[in-house]
Amino acid sequence: MADEVVLLDFYFSTFGMRARVALAEKGVLYQYKEENIFDKSPVLLEMNPVHKKIPVLIHNGKPRAQARFWADFVDKKVYEAGRRIWSTKGDELEAAKKDFIDALKLLETELGDKPYFGGENFGFLDVALITFSTRFYTYETLGNFSLGEHCPKLVAWAKRCMKKESVSKSLVDPQKVYEFVLSMRIKFGI
Repeated sequence: MADEVVLLDFYFSTFGMRARVALAEKGVLYQYKEENIFDKSPVLLEMNPVHKKIPVLIHNGKPRAQARFWADFVDKKVYEAGRRIWSTKGDELEAAKKDFIDALKLLETELGDKPYFGGENFGFLDVALITFSTRFYTYETLGNFSLGEHCPKLVAWAKRCMKKESVSKSLVDPQKVYEFVLSMRIKFGI
C-alpha cells in the first residue's frame, strides 16, 4: 500500500505554512485540502475531534499529532504581539508594536551574521519563523513602522529563505494576508 498523506489546512495559518515547508523540505508528496475555519468539514472534526483545529496531518487515513512545529518563543511572543497589532488601536497598538519589534530584535541577535538560525542549514527555527514573514507587510502597514529599519538582518534572512522553493511555494501572498486581516478588522469592528 502506497503512503497517502493529506494535509487539512487553511491558507492563512502560519502553522499550516510550517507543515507545508517541512513536507516540501522532506520531499513528501501530499494532498492539500483547504478547510473553511468557520464551517469545519466532517473530515476535520473526525481527525481532530478534541481541538477541531488545523493543520491536521493524515497518514494512510490516520491522524498524526497536530502538524505544528513548536518554536515556543515565536509562538508565544511573535504571534501574540502580531495578533495584537491587527486587533487593537491606540495605546494598545503602540504597546503591541513595541513588543513585536523587541521580540524580532531578540531573534535577530540570535541570527547574528549566519545565513540561517542553525548556521549554514535551513532548520527548525527558520521554518517556525518564516511563516510569519507573510504577515510582516500587514503588521508594518497597520502599525505604521518599517521592519527593515528595526531588523535589517531579519529582513535579509526572510528574503534569503524565500529563495528556497520549499518556502516560496508554501507561503501565502502577503497581500492576501493583508486583505484577510482587513476583513477581520471590519468583522470585529476594529
